[in-house]
Amino acid sequence: MRIEIAPPTDPWVFFAEWFEIAKQHETIYPDAMVIATVGEGMCLSTRTVLMKSFDERGIVFHTNRLSRKGEHLSIVGSGACTFLWKSLMRQVHMEGKIEKITDEESDSYFATRLRGSQIGAWASLQSKPLESRAELEGRVRLYEEQFAGGDVPRPEHWGGYRLIPSRIEFWSEQPYRLHDRILYVRIEDDWTMERLYP
Repeated sequence: MRIEIAPPTDPWVFFAEWFEIAKQHETIYPDAMVIATVGEGMCLSTRTVLMKSFDERGIVFHTNRLSRKGEHLSIVGSGACTFLWKSLMRQVHMEGKIEKITDEESDSYFATRLRGSQIGAWASLQSKPLESRAELEGRVRLYEEQFAGGDVPRPEHWGGYRLIPSRIEFWSEQPYRLHDRILYVRIEDDWTMERLYP
């Protein structure tokens, strides 16, 4: 699928269009994205997470803030993400600052999670060594008992982040590796747009 001769001047309009198409074609996790962060000693790490929302401010995802990615983000508050929609032969890549969203935003999303996932946020010491599966299941039972009969509050160590991109690239596969690439770069409050060689 070729990128239009005149793609939208606003990259978020473009992203919304592509994401709607992806939701129709990618039956499993069209919201999956690979997040890249940098830790101490310029150690680069990637992992797949789920985008939970987006708007003109950026891409939002949620995690345990004591996890490896949370530790990285406390050291270097920037990163990148890539969406790969294989069935469409399309990618979107974003780079920029990553910062915590407000507690109110995190609380609001946490309240929509399935109760089992809420309990899991308490039970998992994400990225820390785990002696056995039984240990994890024991921690799940512990918090199930603790919160039995009531709502599960959001743990203080769990919350959302927003990637605020300064660069967004749209990539569409074309024959003979002559791919379409459209790059948006934010300069203050405005976006510039240009095509790139494949």
